[in-house]
Amino acid sequence: MQAVIAARAAQTVLTAFPSQLFLFYPQLNPAFTPISVAVAAETKTAVAIIKGGSQIQGLISLSQPTNGPTTVNVRVTGLKPGSHGFHLHEFGGTTNGCISTGSHFNPNKLKHGAPKDKIRHAGDLGNIVANADGIAETTIVDNQIPLSGPNAIIVRAFVVHELEDDLGKGGVELSLPTGNAGGRLACGVPYFKLPCPLSQFTRKNCICTSL
Repeated sequence: MQAVIAARAAQTVLTAFPSQLFLFYPQLNPAFTPISVAVAAETKTAVAIIKGGSQIQGLISLSQPTNGPTTVNVRVTGLKPGSHGFHLHEFGGTTNGCISTGSHFNPNKLKHGAPKDKIRHAGDLGNIVANADGIAETTIVDNQIPLSGPNAIIVRAFVVHELEDDLGKGGVELSLPTGNAGGRLACGVPYFKLPCPLSQFTRKNCICTSL
């Protein structure tokens, strides 16, 4: 009998003073989320140093929240003004220069395309555009280049090409496999943490400098 009376009393208070009750007993609020469940999403970050012949160099920083797209911030200097194909290639080894990076990263075995195309290589990131001073700066947000999981891009390689990527629509023999973007000017391997200090980047004993 006492339990019934207590239940009725609680219902009366809940009906008459819902906001006050939720203030002291938030777990009674239908919208209440326990603090233990509200876990902040983890954001992974990585960096790649771009190095090539002549004066070409650059920095790429990457970040990806849990289950979100990867944001790629690119800055490359020393380029000829104009558009340059920019891709992620399958291998991170650069023992023979950028040639060692293999083909475009293409885990789904599709044809070359533009970044927004449904049919594209995962590594098809379009073009970066150098200004009159030879500096290319851009931000790319993409869902196909995760920093973790089976298709993770860590220790693969970003490559800057000599020519503009025609996005697979140039109508020539090399359009569909490579975008007809020409030779490889510079490349860099993304790491969660660089294998050597940035100040030592040009030393031969650092595996991040094997261009």
